[in-house]
Amino acid sequence: MMRMFSLGRLLAVIHKEFIQIRRDRATFAMMIGIPLAQLMLFGYAINSDPKHLPTVLVVHEQSEFSRSIVQAMTNSEYFDILSTHSSETEADRLLALGQAQFAITIPADFSRRLIRGENAQILVEADATDPAGTGNAISALQQMSSSLITHDLKGPLAQLTGSPPPYQIIIHRRYNPDALTAYNIIPGLIGVILTMTMIMSTALGLTREVERGTMENLLATPVRPLEVMIGKITPYIVVGVISMVLVLAAARWLFAVPFVGNLWLLVAVMLLFIAANLVVGITVSSIARNQMQALQLTFFFFLPSILLSGFMFPFRGMPGWAQAIGEILPNTHFMRITRGIMLKGNGLAESWPDLWPLLLFMLLVMGIGLLRFRRTLD
Repeated sequence: MMRMFSLGRLLAVIHKEFIQIRRDRATFAMMIGIPLAQLMLFGYAINSDPKHLPTVLVVHEQSEFSRSIVQAMTNSEYFDILSTHSSETEADRLLALGQAQFAITIPADFSRRLIRGENAQILVEADATDPAGTGNAISALQQMSSSLITHDLKGPLAQLTGSPPPYQIIIHRRYNPDALTAYNIIPGLIGVILTMTMIMSTALGLTREVERGTMENLLATPVRPLEVMIGKITPYIVVGVISMVLVLAAARWLFAVPFVGNLWLLVAVMLLFIAANLVVGITVSSIARNQMQALQLTFFFFLPSILLSGFMFPFRGMPGWAQAIGEILPNTHFMRITRGIMLKGNGLAESWPDLWPLLLFMLLVMGIGLLRFRRTLD
């Protein structure tokens, strides 16, 4: 005979589940922390209209017209002038390093051509490896082209006002002339894929071994803990290399992403990035008590790696605190390096500003992971 529904028994089960949640503090923290992190990231950090973009000026003449153009660009809030006396070589170097988003050249004969009505031109070079990061600024510059120097066209020059403007702004989208999003997404996707597969595979694999007790059985053999660690990680390195080859082949042959840099430099950087993600997986496995916690911790690391690295949204559009967090993440530096090598042809010298933070991250997390993992085993 079926027993009648009992409110008392139901409340007892609910009470028991609350006790279980209270005891499993890590899971409870993830249940609260991940939604809060998503709220903070999407609410405050994500901005698809970046402003105050670093800009260098190559000004070959000092006139009232050139000064008005520089002042109008500064007032637009899209451009932060880093230098007004850069050379063309210096401007190219800053664009290649990613330290400048725009380089604007005002030629020596700009005023003379403008006054004579001889189609004066201004060259605007943009680092278009991320089209979303420069698109709005270029649109704003084109829209205000007709009013940049209107107040300077007085007296006999008033006839130059109107449409079309008395000068042209020539836009040169460097490294991605067609503003194709694939050129930006595919190099970044390499980092996302390697981050997800390496960290999740390592964290779940090692946590599963400890949870099932097979790790203790393995350590009962003459095999040393360091040998166990290397043996466990090596297969994942092989898997990472296979993933790396597949992604690079797809980028080249399926999506036609240009590759103008050194292939072996990119391979070396990718191996370093794989190692950095593996040590993150080791650290996660040493913290998690079970596979569910390992999965939650993995996503807790993976979410900022996507949103704060510049993969989905322009990095310079984020507030300062979000950029500071993004600078810690290895995916941020890896994507800058891969885009620089593949699209700009950067070498080791140009990649070093983002290479050493990646190396430092790997060494620090490796030390933490090995220390915690040894304690776990003991």
